[in-house]
Amino acid sequence: MLENPVWAALSGPQACYAEASGDAACYRSDISPFGALAEPADPAGWRDLAALTDDVLLTGPSLTPGPGWEVAMSLPGVQMIGQSMTGVEDPEAVLLSETDVPEILDLVERAKPGPFRKRTIALGRYLGIRIDGKLVAMAGERFRLPGWTEISAVATDPDYQGRGLGARLTLAVAAGILGRGELPFLHAAADNDRALRLYERLGFEPSHDVIFAQFRQVG
Repeated sequence: MLENPVWAALSGPQACYAEASGDAACYRSDISPFGALAEPADPAGWRDLAALTDDVLLTGPSLTPGPGWEVAMSLPGVQMIGQSMTGVEDPEAVLLSETDVPEILDLVERAKPGPFRKRTIALGRYLGIRIDGKLVAMAGERFRLPGWTEISAVATDPDYQGRGLGARLTLAVAAGILGRGELPFLHAAADNDRALRLYERLGFEPSHDVIFAQFRQVG
């Protein structure tokens, strides 16, 4: 399940956010650019995907484009799981809502944690830290599958880095996930040694290598 988390989410707990066709599914475009295939090696799934979109982000241990598709971008990553970690609530963390989306998108533009769209916040619980009223750090929940929830959008304004805000919010989001009886997991770029070391210090353990790839239809 963790090797194909987007499919597990879109065919399970987050099916309400899915556009689906056969063995393919995508989040609605205003929520996330991610899609998924039930079986990435099956050409039939790629044909189903073509009925939904001509441009999609996929993730998995190994991804090879099906007929009529090409790789536009590929980024090696690492999936990490928090099976034995302990979350920590943060008294300074505030719950973010739809009214905070303009500030969230502004922070995402500055910190560049990965794709975040105007309705991504619908996927789960997002927390932020404000300093002098300004949103300077955030983290939240993205892919939710049976028994697991992904921590994502861990972002800190460049002017406020080095204060441990991202670590605090990651632990606070993890506390909420663990409190529901689920387990947290997350992804990081394979070459982001700083983030990987941080997550290991917080109690996450490497699960397996993954690829994040953007695919486009040819022609």
